[in-house]
Amino acid sequence: VQLQASGGGLVQAGGSLRVSCRVSGGTFSNYDMAWFRQPPGKEREFVATVRRNNNREYYADSVKGRFTISRDKVKNTLDLEMTFLKPEDAAIYYCAAGTGLILSSQRRPSAYTYWGQGTLVTVSS
Repeated sequence: VQLQASGGGLVQAGGSLRVSCRVSGGTFSNYDMAWFRQPPGKEREFVATVRRNNNREYYADSVKGRFTISRDKVKNTLDLEMTFLKPEDAAIYYCAAGTGLILSSQRRPSAYTYWGQGTLVTVSS
């Protein structure tokens, strides 16, 4: 399974940006999908996940109400729509795919098997 992230860039604080992830080489509907991010000098952190069976979404508190995760089973893509961006949202954003996730583990990077290469989001103040 290969994941290809795209859509990062430079945006002003308060602006919006969409990052996308194309999945190939596997059956997209078999995977729980997620976005993580890694700010400069910090550890990778959970952003959002969308479950494969019921499309239920979960978000980090820091992005709830501003970010929206979505998956398109026809295009085999995962999107993250980011609004009201803050300087602290600046990071490399990674998409990830996994199976058999449970609530207690879905926010951990170790729960995901496949990762994209990351796309850089920069937010200017």
